[in-house]
Amino acid sequence: MGLRHRGSSKIKYEHSMIAGLRKFLEQEIEPLPFVESIIPGAIKPKKGVTPGFRLKFQYPTKTGAKLIALSGRSAQEVFVVTSEPEKLRELLEDRFPEER
Repeated sequence: MGLRHRGSSKIKYEHSMIAGLRKFLEQEIEPLPFVESIIPGAIKPKKGVTPGFRLKFQYPTKTGAKLIALSGRSAQEVFVVTSEPEKLRELLEDRFPEER
């Protein structure tokens, strides 16, 4: 496994990213010591509009966690390789509390 699209970054820059995602990943997620790598997926249209930017924990995976980034009318899956998905879930729930 090479770092073909990464350089020295933990983030794989193969796909473009929805508004707000790149900055958030670089500033908030990449520096975490328990995060090994971050793989953004393809951008997909969604129904409804998300004002601003949100990143939500979806579920743990064998290698870490699947997140979903939402901005405007777009959604993007983000896979994070981590040994501590619960720490990541807590961080995201603190940063983006659910609107009631």
